[in-house]
Amino acid sequence: MSNNTGQIVLVTDHNPQSLLFINYIKDQFHCPVSIAAPADTIEIDDSQQVLVLMDADHVDDAAMQHWQDVSARHSGLLLTAFNLRDEEHALEVLSFMHLRGVFYRQDSLDSICKGIAKLFETDDLWMSRSLMTRLIEFSRRQQLNAYRPACGLTQREMEIIGLLGSGASNMEIAERLCVSEHTVKSHLYNVFKKIRVSNRLQAVNWARQNLGAPPPRRSTATR
Repeated sequence: MSNNTGQIVLVTDHNPQSLLFINYIKDQFHCPVSIAAPADTIEIDDSQQVLVLMDADHVDDAAMQHWQDVSARHSGLLLTAFNLRDEEHALEVLSFMHLRGVFYRQDSLDSICKGIAKLFETDDLWMSRSLMTRLIEFSRRQQLNAYRPACGLTQREMEIIGLLGSGASNMEIAERLCVSEHTVKSHLYNVFKKIRVSNRLQAVNWARQNLGAPPPRRSTATR
């Protein structure tokens, strides 16, 4: 399909399915293709492009952040994710990752290869127009919220409602913020009062409408 001087790295678990995917990619592109574990560190030659495909089924948030840190040190590294569930999942990941391309679970192998070839050939992003529009809107909301208070919420209350929106329990929020569960309950009571809601679901919906996508839950466990 393409003759280039770059390389492709698939970040995922080493299993028969990933090997089949690698073999297919090798048949389509005339460049080195390899598999790396989510927490691996690889040698990168800055004289050539390296396209990293992170498997969302096996790479957790912490590992994604690790690869973003790697990409920040290498201008020729093209960071992408595949096996994303849908556009909502993609927007959630893009709320804390700088990806050049996204590929969904339902995308065909031909479509994935087309995207890889396009990323190698141009400086464009590989994502749908609707996703890019939502990403721009999210960024604008974040910029606006950075310059105005949200219903008088304190920074700690903002952190708690963000963690609430990511699905964390009171105990998990307490552990994350190094406070007692009683303190979390007190903060939530104040948050509910300030934003005029009566339960967690209403608070989460308010946060999504007013603060953008919630921050991702940080976990050390692989999916």
